[in-house]
Amino acid sequence: MNSYVGYLAAFLTTFSFLPQAIKTIRTKCTEGISAVMYSLFTIGIFFWLVYGILVEDIIIISANFVTFIFAFIILFISIYNLIKKKKITN
Repeated sequence: MNSYVGYLAAFLTTFSFLPQAIKTIRTKCTEGISAVMYSLFTIGIFFWLVYGILVEDIIIISANFVTFIFAFIILFISIYNLIKKKKITN
């Protein structure tokens, strides 16, 4: 039973990022997204992934691998937009 709860939690929290990732990829708009927050979040997810690998927990590994990919895409586009905006204003 515990595994089912873990899989459900992992699925819901991981795939909650999918709509934002799709929207960000399609529109390239990240004005309302904090690059600092997403940096910290993405690093945190990376360490959850490492932790899952260390304790050999497939639920933690799979959920954080997928979440890391989504968060990294959003973070990358956010940072790219910030750099592009700075070049335009300079």
